[in-house]
Amino acid sequence: MSNSAARLTLLLAIPAVASALRAADNPAPKEADFVIHNFQFKDGETLPELRIHYATLGAPQRDASGRVTNAVLIQHGTTGSWRNFTSPSFSGVLFGPGQLLDASRYYIVMSDSIGHGGSSKPSDGLHAQFPHYDYDDMVSAQHQLVTEGLGVNHLRLVMGTSMGCMHSWVWGETYPDFMDALMPLACLPVQIAGRNRVWREAAMDSIRLDPAWKNGDYTEEPTLGLRSALYLLLIAGSAPLEWQKEYGTRDQADKFLQGYLEKRMPQYDANDVLYAIDSSRNYDPSPNLEKIKAYVMFVNSADDFINPPELGIADREIKRVPRGKFVLLPISPETRGHGTHTLAAVWKQYLQELLGESK
Repeated sequence: MSNSAARLTLLLAIPAVASALRAADNPAPKEADFVIHNFQFKDGETLPELRIHYATLGAPQRDASGRVTNAVLIQHGTTGSWRNFTSPSFSGVLFGPGQLLDASRYYIVMSDSIGHGGSSKPSDGLHAQFPHYDYDDMVSAQHQLVTEGLGVNHLRLVMGTSMGCMHSWVWGETYPDFMDALMPLACLPVQIAGRNRVWREAAMDSIRLDPAWKNGDYTEEPTLGLRSALYLLLIAGSAPLEWQKEYGTRDQADKFLQGYLEKRMPQYDANDVLYAIDSSRNYDPSPNLEKIKAYVMFVNSADDFINPPELGIADREIKRVPRGKFVLLPISPETRGHGTHTLAAVWKQYLQELLGESK
């Protein structure tokens, strides 16, 4: 067995997640850890063991040649995890009987990227000594999970939200013959610059400039820096129309913010957040868009603070993708800014179109 061979350890599904999925008439996912030995990062750093946590629904199907025909990889956003896809607005719309990604017909793989969820991350113990991973590292580890850990030699579909949207572009360029279709949701296929870069750098600076951070070797959470970073993440994902509707008075808005902080602060580690945001530093698929062979259905929403349509980037760059199509969802009572990416009812018709085109 090679150094990159994996150890798979089946875990019990988390009761709350399983319950949520059953409530949506979906089967419970199977969770597991895939361990890659002596994983080498792009910058030369290594980890003796890199753990990638994931969950699956359904089972792989193969054609006469042994090629897997029904595997779907779904990738989450910055600071998220595979559990982002267990909400009724996503799993309840896509994974149930007769739905577009019916788990009785598709083999659905949802992994926690490096630095996120149950996968290896700085807060496991290495803190600031954890390798400074980037998107290429994250996709490389996912590829090893899919191929070596799960024995999948082809993906019917790769889709992702926000950071996972950007990972979809990396997948399409790095492994152009590996998938039939790509569905990037809520991102742009260019280097992160302008306001998008500024708010990310501001969030990272908030953590790095907190004296309690101590160059990442803190023993107590640097709460001032972490709180400021979460403020910026909150605003970046905001939906003005919905927020005005839900928090239409000063007191309602203040109560919402206080509740958000009380819930989120205990869930996050400053180094984990810093590393997660920093992993986008060298993302730039724009030079190689012509190399993508898969059918692409690229979807953004017009009220997305992070990817504003007035930049014209999506319309320009999709013309370079041989089988690419871009859809801009108009602002409506159903959209939720950047978070529209997990409201499958809003864009499922385009997923249906993509699956039909890429047969």
